[in-house]
Amino acid sequence: MHSKIAAFLLPLLAVATPVPQSGTAPDPSQITILDSSYSGNGCPQGSVSTSTSPDKTVITYGFDQFQTYIGPGTKPADHSKNCQLHLNLKYPGGFQYAVVDATYHGWARLDKGVTGTFITTYFFSQDAGKTSTTRMTANGGPPLDMGQVYTKQDNVETTAVIWSPCGTTGILNINNRLSLTSTNSSAAGELSNDDATVAFTQQLHVAWRPCTPG
Repeated sequence: MHSKIAAFLLPLLAVATPVPQSGTAPDPSQITILDSSYSGNGCPQGSVSTSTSPDKTVITYGFDQFQTYIGPGTKPADHSKNCQLHLNLKYPGGFQYAVVDATYHGWARLDKGVTGTFITTYFFSQDAGKTSTTRMTANGGPPLDMGQVYTKQDNVETTAVIWSPCGTTGILNINNRLSLTSTNSSAAGELSNDDATVAFTQQLHVAWRPCTPG
């Protein structure tokens, strides 16, 4: 069984999008992960290992079952999997944060006629109606028919960023879905983070802005 890792690097606060107001970014040491959980058929209970850095700013997940398959001998339930991560974060009052970019690496092997899709949706539990979604599509055939590592780079537009609630803790949900479709019943494919050395990696960078009265 392979080990997959998703590392969320939360303290890189001003790298992705500089904050225009001078001195408005909070001290990174004030931002901590209180706890985390996961749900979904791509990460059933007991299939994910987690570890948190001593300063509570980095959490690492190891996945064992976040894999999709299609082709002869597979069933519809194999064709699509999702894993939703829930991060309960503590941050200073008077500031909000938003995901502005993320990087994913994984593994794909797709015959011609097979299409793989990787969709990620970001939202806060306190305001689930405001979401930001990114999509990666991979079409089968050379060179993917031989299998290779892929990278999914999310760049969330500033007009679509999801800001956390003001002055409270917030639960950031990151819903990842892998799915496969095929126009050829004899073609096969795999889309997953099923690689022992090049793992499913996600890096979240956050930008900050002062809270404004609602």
